[in-house]
Amino acid sequence: MTPPVGEVPGIAPGTSFEGRRALSEAGVHRPLQAGIAGTALGGAVSVVLSGGYEDDQDSGEQILYTGEGGRDPRTGAQTAHQLLTRGNLALARSHLLGQPVRVVRRVVGSTYRYDGLYWVTSFWHEVGRSGYRIWRFLLEAQVPSRPERQATTRLSRTSAHAAQVKAWHDHTCQLCGLRLSTPAGPYAEAAHIRPLGQPHCGPDTPENLLCLCPNCHVLFDLGGVGVAHDLSLLGRPGALRTARAHHLDPTQLAYHRAHVYSEEP
Repeated sequence: MTPPVGEVPGIAPGTSFEGRRALSEAGVHRPLQAGIAGTALGGAVSVVLSGGYEDDQDSGEQILYTGEGGRDPRTGAQTAHQLLTRGNLALARSHLLGQPVRVVRRVVGSTYRYDGLYWVTSFWHEVGRSGYRIWRFLLEAQVPSRPERQATTRLSRTSAHAAQVKAWHDHTCQLCGLRLSTPAGPYAEAAHIRPLGQPHCGPDTPENLLCLCPNCHVLFDLGGVGVAHDLSLLGRPGALRTARAHHLDPTQLAYHRAHVYSEEP
């Protein structure tokens, strides 16, 4: 039985365990081998960092975690592409649900340490060091002063650039053509094509923004729809709506195709 999301009663961050079986019996991380515990529907509940994946990056409060799959069980080398299934899908689901995961690190030998709760703040795919596609998950430590995090998949921004892009498109979604009208006026969201912040470092400029409805914003941010080089849509029929004053940066659209959009169902 998979333990619930969040802290395990009686187990404080910093607690050490000798071996994976001890972790499992304590309910901190149930699987004896897999690095991700959870389900595709309910999300991930815990992960273990054991140094098994060459693309992992751990800086303490921020972790670039490599998903599971594609490794040769004998050598540990990455020999195939990873898929957004099983544990990888569970971590992606945790991001969608806005729920934390327990993080366990292997300290030395067979000793493991529980290091508290982390948020899955974003996920994407890229080509790893061995030349195969891997799924990456950005995990950020839960800050004690603000233990609650809004379950959101995007940054809310009201910059002048965002306002300008929405005005150029008359608050009409560039993907589906929907224009939302409310008693307070029209509503649309500005979506960054290449995400802001580490590790993507996208610019907050009109060339890196789209005017989208909330549903399409979520789909775009989570890789459910993309934009081809000729502005036709990927993942659904149609083409990107454009405005004469709004010039898009094709390199940012290419970045989104390479790292965010996924053809997997």
